[in-house]
Amino acid sequence: MQIAKSLLRMDNPEQLQQNLNMAQLNPSRLLSGYTPRLIDEWQLAPKLWDAMRYEIDRRSEPGQFILTGSSVPPDASEILHSGDREICLVGNADHEPV
Repeated sequence: MQIAKSLLRMDNPEQLQQNLNMAQLNPSRLLSGYTPRLIDEWQLAPKLWDAMRYEIDRRSEPGQFILTGSSVPPDASEILHSGDREICLVGNADHEPV
């Protein structure tokens, strides 16, 4: 968390179900926090993608979110927007960009 100012771990066992429910009911609540906000394992709740895109447009500020995860979303059909021009994907030493 060297760059991020706040952190959400979607896969935290003590909060996993609560996080998944919140991603469905009120995703902007999960996105609130100091920015850039690191959201680890975001792909567990694919609807966060569209919520982030909306927040990025609404806030009109670069560098709002840092997304990390170990896989792609299991159901990409839940993602409505490509994120083109709002979201930049980067890979790491072991993986290519998505």
